[in-house]
Amino acid sequence: MIIKNNPTRLLITLSILVVLPFVQKQWFNLYLFNINDISFYSILYYLSGIICPSLICLNSLNNYTYYRFNKNKIYSKKIIKGKALLFIVSINLILLSYLIADYIFINFDLIFNLFLEGINLQQPNIFQLSLLILLISILLIFRNSRLLLKKLILANFILISFYIWYLQTNNINIDDQFYIYRYFGLNDINLSNVFILVAIEISFFTWSFLSYKNNLSDWIVNIPQKEDIIPFLNIFSFYFFIIIYYLILT
Repeated sequence: MIIKNNPTRLLITLSILVVLPFVQKQWFNLYLFNINDISFYSILYYLSGIICPSLICLNSLNNYTYYRFNKNKIYSKKIIKGKALLFIVSINLILLSYLIADYIFINFDLIFNLFLEGINLQQPNIFQLSLLILLISILLIFRNSRLLLKKLILANFILISFYIWYLQTNNINIDDQFYIYRYFGLNDINLSNVFILVAIEISFFTWSFLSYKNNLSDWIVNIPQKEDIIPFLNIFSFYFFIIIYYLILT
């Protein structure tokens, strides 16, 4: 598998993420001394909530979006085709489409609950959800629209992270009226937000592998080799540090 990756940049990013929560706590303590006034530290504290989500999105855009794979010679004993490939493709495509649709709904749900009180956003029924999944599935088939969807997902992540930061800095109680609260049974919805993104990252990589170049038109896909596991390890290791960041910040 070929993918651009800069170990030095990644190391710097991870170092910032480890140190950042301790710095934010200091800014928060200084902010408490002037809680009724706008101060330099209060501005720093409010703006710091967007640093980690921005780093996550930049790293994901650079390292987990534009996948390229080696097209080795097809060997009969090392391919997936026929009904097995149909099953894998269908499951992955439907799962990824559902995650994207649900993630976008979480964003709108937060907007309506925070800024448009009195307007109840109804969860899509099965028919509406099916149409939305079908539309997203079609967009995922084509490379340009797939990349556009990935950028939309990352923008969605930043917005949700900002709303969560707004909830926490303004001491707004988070209860089951928020749709994201139902995910994973976690009280810390920052972690729920990260776990959803990780699930999308893994499913997006899998779909990128399955649909690479003419794989689907030829209806033959190579069985993943050892080097194809590297992106999964990179994704898990990076988001492991993200989880640590939010645990420390909490």
